[in-house]
Amino acid sequence: MTDYVARADRTLRDAYDEPMSLSEYVDRAFEEPLAAAHASRYLLAAIESEGTREVVEHGEELDRYRFFDDPHNDGEHAVLGNTATLNAFVDDLRAIAAGRGKAETILWFAGPTATGKSELKRCLVNGLREFSKTPEGRRYTVEWNISDAEASPGLTYGEEPVDREEDWYESPVQAAPLSVFPQDVRKELLADLNEHRGETDELRADADLPPFSREAYDYLEEKYRREGVEDLFAAVTDPSHLRVKNYVVDRGQGVGVLHSEDAGSPKERLVGSWVAGLLGKLDSKGRKNPQAFSYDGVLSQGNGCLTVVEDASQHADLLQKLLNVPDERRVKLDKGIGMDLDTQLVVISNLDLEAQLNKHDDRQGFDPLKALKRRLSKHEFGYLTSVSLETQLLRRELTGDSAVWTTTDPDVLAERVREPVTVSVRDEDGPTDRELAPHAIEAAATYSVVTRLDAEDRPEDLTLVEKALLFDQGFVGRGEDRREADEFDFDGDDDGGNGIPVTYTRDVLADLLHADADRSHPELAVERVVTPDDVLDELVAGLADAPVFSEAERGEFEQRLRTVAAHIHDRQETDVLEAILSEEGASEGEVEEYVDHVHAWATDDTVENARGEREDPDALAMKVFETETLGRFDDGDYLGNDPGEAVREFREDTVMTAVTRHAWEHRDDEFHAHDVDLSTVPVLRDVLAGNDWDDVRRVHPDFDPAQWPDPPEGTETAAVKDRTIEYLVAERDYSPASAELASRAVVAEVADGWD
Repeated sequence: MTDYVARADRTLRDAYDEPMSLSEYVDRAFEEPLAAAHASRYLLAAIESEGTREVVEHGEELDRYRFFDDPHNDGEHAVLGNTATLNAFVDDLRAIAAGRGKAETILWFAGPTATGKSELKRCLVNGLREFSKTPEGRRYTVEWNISDAEASPGLTYGEEPVDREEDWYESPVQAAPLSVFPQDVRKELLADLNEHRGETDELRADADLPPFSREAYDYLEEKYRREGVEDLFAAVTDPSHLRVKNYVVDRGQGVGVLHSEDAGSPKERLVGSWVAGLLGKLDSKGRKNPQAFSYDGVLSQGNGCLTVVEDASQHADLLQKLLNVPDERRVKLDKGIGMDLDTQLVVISNLDLEAQLNKHDDRQGFDPLKALKRRLSKHEFGYLTSVSLETQLLRRELTGDSAVWTTTDPDVLAERVREPVTVSVRDEDGPTDRELAPHAIEAAATYSVVTRLDAEDRPEDLTLVEKALLFDQGFVGRGEDRREADEFDFDGDDDGGNGIPVTYTRDVLADLLHADADRSHPELAVERVVTPDDVLDELVAGLADAPVFSEAERGEFEQRLRTVAAHIHDRQETDVLEAILSEEGASEGEVEEYVDHVHAWATDDTVENARGEREDPDALAMKVFETETLGRFDDGDYLGNDPGEAVREFREDTVMTAVTRHAWEHRDDEFHAHDVDLSTVPVLRDVLAGNDWDDVRRVHPDFDPAQWPDPPEGTETAAVKDRTIEYLVAERDYSPASAELASRAVVAEVADGWD
């Protein structure tokens, strides 16, 4: 317990500085100008502070700001995907921070439900809070103490003032310390701060003291003027009256969030309200005393950093009233009582807000919302069109695993996408483990993504599954068949705009986890395994009862099942064939040796033997590899050890052409097969792990797929099945039950056509 308390003490201690005088703050601003940054510049700095990483989305390589991965919270509220949209948002923010003609802009995030907009809000709040705890991200405001002034009731929020530390009152709207200076002095101070800063990195401080702080300042100024104090500003801002302190940015202090359920008049929601009971207690001097104002509106809370209007369609009446905020940076508490603001406005909504904004379009030039629409800079979120991103999202929805996958290696991503998930659920017998088999979540993610893709915007020879893979990894196909994303010209406007939302897919998977499947096995709990087929069948079956889909959408989504089912079956088949033939094929070293010899044979060159000597390629070794390992030829295709016409054609046209295309132009003075990625050459990839049913026939001539469900003891089929199940469990993350089901599904497909 002591250790936890010590850690908590350290966390709080590291987040705060001791209060400082105004002059000390100015010195700090010259050492670390971000201490005096305006809201948009501060938000930009927080985003940029985490750096970037490379991602592939929509087939493009992009730099993504790590800030949106929610790194301080282990990715709990990471915004998955939509990197291009987020980058455009940062570009807008950079222009606003630099004052390049976008100062009046309200940043607007729109999109369908379940596309990450709420996560963005949480990510912004989390990121700003954690950044403000760092030494370079400290955010500052002022606090006042006038309790020692003669004949003064003291600065208060309506209570009787008390002595000691409680006499200090922090600005309720996070007033910037520079706002204490008179405008002309502030202007000179900013000029000095910006002297060596680029135009796009300059600081601004346009806001004057807000009303609460102005009340304290004016009282002290009046008092010391009457006393004839010569250094009036120094007296008012003496450390006994004014301190600068840092604060941790969070909701209610630097971040204002207006929720859909928040009620009240426009002024109450935006700024706050007068507390009637306090007005009579305070010395109002014939006017409303700003100390009797609540300052709990979204703009008051967000002053100094960020203001978010969430689910803006519920607050459409406020949007027009927000127009003067980015333009004039000012709101009113009451007649004659205005408050300058420094906040970055962000509006978040579903697509229905756009319909409300466009309801007067038929009035053309007389549209009352025209000015508002001109100020809104729209950034639209879409459904994920990346299988690996959708897989991550489903995993976090089902398991709470919030880790963000940062790798761009397609092979590593493919392995993570196929991984199984075990979830503990509670039924009438207590907690029970349920398995989402390998490729089950992949099936759900692939089908969800495929429903979101524009079927018309693709070449005829590219299936929707291939388009999804292209978007996910930047290429499609392997070896000679590989095609890069830049070979295609996608419009992209309709990809991710419609389709199955993750909430629907998540609910289907959750229901499957809580129900036993209608199957049994004498030894294995196969009823507790959710297979890829289970997932796809239930996703389609549930469309009929889901009110979020139209009849046309249901029909279209059902048609897209076939290609996804075939793709997932191929993925399972690869696993099963790899398992069946795990003891066959050739090692990478053996394939490299063969390629070296073929290359030397084709170019009249020599090879290096184990002793480092040069010698002619080994004709017998090549023949043995081609007849026994490849299984493509027999003795009749050779004249002794010399290749016949068919073998020569295979070596020259298949092996050498493939190798040359992928590596020969990059070779050193001396060719070595280990310089080639042999797995990218189809014929060699097949050799590295014999992976078709012809190889199974050749290696296991007595294998009978019809016997697979319950093979007779002592048969070759039984032996092959035992080794296959063992391999799938040990090497491919299957459980015995899911391995049984996957192998049955794959082998059943070939049983009918087996000779």
